[in-house]
Amino acid sequence: MAEHKEEEAEPVTEKITEHFDSSSSSSDSDDEKSKPEAIEAKIYRLFGREKPVHTVLGGGKPADVFLWRNKKISAGVLGGATAIWVLFELMEYHLLSLVCHCLILSLAMLFLWSNASTFINKSPPNIPEVSIPEDVVVNVALSLRYEINRGFAVLREIASGRDLKKFLGVIAGLWVLSVIGSCCNFLTLFYIAFVLLHTVPVLYEKYEDKVDAFAEKATAEFKKHYAVVHAKCLSKIPKGPSKDKKH
Repeated sequence: MAEHKEEEAEPVTEKITEHFDSSSSSSDSDDEKSKPEAIEAKIYRLFGREKPVHTVLGGGKPADVFLWRNKKISAGVLGGATAIWVLFELMEYHLLSLVCHCLILSLAMLFLWSNASTFINKSPPNIPEVSIPEDVVVNVALSLRYEINRGFAVLREIASGRDLKKFLGVIAGLWVLSVIGSCCNFLTLFYIAFVLLHTVPVLYEKYEDKVDAFAEKATAEFKKHYAVVHAKCLSKIPKGPSKDKKH
């Protein structure tokens, strides 16, 4: 009887193990099926962004300042820019006058300190030698040259007439900048851009899900209207020669 019970118990355990193996294999297959679906269903990000906001801003200390990682440094930079704008724009102070007055004050203080040290029986102040490193100037010049050449290449591509959408976008952007430039001078425009860099990225990083959802709806509506305009008007405009065509 005992041997008969043991023989009946063995298939029961085998059935239980087979059940767990089949359930685990089915769950693994479900996970493998769900992975491609999760990859395909990507979340819409503004301007097709795939990287974090910190990486898009270049990373490092500048991105930390724009995203207020260190509130004291970011507040100090924004406060310094505000002080410069108030000094030159509201108080109508001139840059050349500021440079001359700062040099007069610093030279007078160092001169008086050097002469007073002889009466106090102290060594005169060790004035450091200031010089601009050659590597820094060369790197800045090369970076500026690269950006200017890239801008010229983009303008040349737009002027060739191959991409009408990009052409209209650039024309609209330049027109908006011309309108803004007629309302304020370059310093005010630079200060506005500087303030936006310190406010818009940090607000977007905080509310990026809501902003991206709204941007997705707005982009869909814009594509609908653009398709109508393109079908009625823009498609009838002749385009320039393609890149593959040899002259």
